Amino acid sequence: MKTRQYILDEYADHQLYKDLASWEKYPGNKQALLKLAGQEYEHYLFWKKFLPDYHPVLNPVFLAGFRLMRRFCGLTFTVKFLERHERATIEEYKSVAAEFSGEDKARLEKIINDENEHEDFFIGQIQETIIKYIGFIALGLADAIVEITGVHAGFLGVTSSTLFAGISGLIVGISAAISMGSAAYLQAKQDPSPKGASGHRSAWKSAVITGVSYILSVVMLAIPYFLTRNMSCAFLFSILAGMTLIALLTFYSAVVFERRFWREFLETVGLMLATAAVTFVLGVFLGKAFGLQHVIG
Repeated sequence: MKTRQYILDEYADHQLYKDLASWEKYPGNKQALLKLAGQEYEHYLFWKKFLPDYHPVLNPVFLAGFRLMRRFCGLTFTVKFLERHERATIEEYKSVAAEFSGEDKARLEKIINDENEHEDFFIGQIQETIIKYIGFIALGLADAIVEITGVHAGFLGVTSSTLFAGISGLIVGISAAISMGSAAYLQAKQDPSPKGASGHRSAWKSAVITGVSYILSVVMLAIPYFLTRNMSCAFLFSILAGMTLIALLTFYSAVVFERRFWREFLETVGLMLATAAVTFVLGVFLGKAFGLQHVIG
């Protein structure tokens, strides 16, 4: 039985939740985190009595890493990320429960129940703006990656000018961002949640978030076309940039909404590559049919 490891894990979780609570300004979130910290401290005390001479020490770099995660990824992501590790811990606790009896066994079973139920309840109490708008962020990023990759692939079959392809991608992308932002605005206007409710989304925020997410993706995909004159090289690096953005977005969603990473990642990448293949063939056909290579090559 890995008692020392269990002590360290529970102590680390307690300190992390406590540290996150100390940085939290929203009272509801702060209270939820303090409850989680208190719960983990009780679990730590249970394991500590089996090794009273062991005093765990937490690496300050470990805490600093989670503070950065909280700052750049949000509170919900950070807590859910911690929870993923705790699922494996729960399975270990279940496997060692047979080694206990009497009061200790009952206490361990309560700890398992705490990990299964109470944390989900407390995590559900956390309110964070980014979670309300994550769908609009995903919409902007994913749509831009698929659409602009298709635009670049089409020009790959038409011209050898990376500058022309890059500028065209930006023009199409910014126009599409305005269109997508308008659609997000209208969609949010139809939100049935009453204004002021925790689930209500501002129409203007939805529009801006969708548009900005789209434009950022467009710029990331266009950058390689301004750094090289080799069309194939620019397209390859643009594809890699798109795949990186998809991976980051998919991982974030997989953690927050407890989805399967690889399935969603491969589906989106497959859609991006299929779109690129179709538009490339179309670009080659149109380029030859109208002699565009001589006009904009």
